[in-house]
Amino acid sequence: MPAVTVENPLTLPRVVASADAVPRPVLAVTTAPQGFEGEGFPVRRAFAGINYQYLDPFIMMDQMGEVEYAPGEPKGTPWHPHRGFETVTYIIDGTFDHQDSNGGGGTITNGDTQWMTAGSGLLHIEAPPESLVVSGGLFHGLQLWVNLPAADKMMAPRYQDIRGGQVQLLTSPDGGALLRVIAGELDGHQGPGITHTPITMIHATLRPGAEITLPWREDFNGLAYVMAGRGTVGAEHRPIHLGQTAVFGQGGSLTVRADEKQDSHTPDLEVVLLGGRPIREPMAHYGPFVMNTQAELRQAFEDFQAGRLGTVPAVHGMGE
Repeated sequence: MPAVTVENPLTLPRVVASADAVPRPVLAVTTAPQGFEGEGFPVRRAFAGINYQYLDPFIMMDQMGEVEYAPGEPKGTPWHPHRGFETVTYIIDGTFDHQDSNGGGGTITNGDTQWMTAGSGLLHIEAPPESLVVSGGLFHGLQLWVNLPAADKMMAPRYQDIRGGQVQLLTSPDGGALLRVIAGELDGHQGPGITHTPITMIHATLRPGAEITLPWREDFNGLAYVMAGRGTVGAEHRPIHLGQTAVFGQGGSLTVRADEKQDSHTPDLEVVLLGGRPIREPMAHYGPFVMNTQAELRQAFEDFQAGRLGTVPAVHGMGE
């Protein structure tokens, strides 16, 4: 981990916050509970226990793995519906197949992202390919749910296939950090993901002892989730480690630092940085549907039960 790297980060554009940017304070550091999703793959619930006012427009995020599967062990999710939001699946290690009832789908592997806008609704499935099930192997990824405003909740579904080689690569002034901009913008550098709700999603790798202070849009919230390693967040150097999320307050920059000594199984600090413009609308969320009212939730369930969100296609054996 991770798949997308650069031999010499100093060849990349460098990013640093202006000296007069107000540092964002750290409001809280929470620890993700662990559980199982789908057919039984292990997850950490990154946003559990965080008040939604600090998450908006993000709904939830699961860290899937990191797990070394034995032959026959890799698992995915069965066919299931979604309406009213976008799912973002980022694979750091391993391989996942996606298919949906709107015709979207494909295989994503090391460093790839699939961005599925459920919108008015569809069925989809995510599963490891048969070759991975047979062989076993390393699997590690993230799935993020991004809310849609009421005006876009019933839009036509859409699927984006973002390859690892397409992400915007940046670094810190000393080259101690590699920043992968998956979606949104950082200091004028645009990532490939097209979003309906304005957000920024970055995977940052910090070498031991490295520090980043990044410019951050003041109209966005700020979150940092640690996928591996340990370090500190904020100008106050609040400790943070694997499976923890930092919630930042208001300001124009945010700071993350890697400890000089990392865990034995990971050489660097691996962090996902998220920011988005809050939607500030009522949210009614139950299971696979995220709407604005309870009546809309009931309608979503009725539409699903009536088959109006699509039917399961039998392609590549995934619908059988």
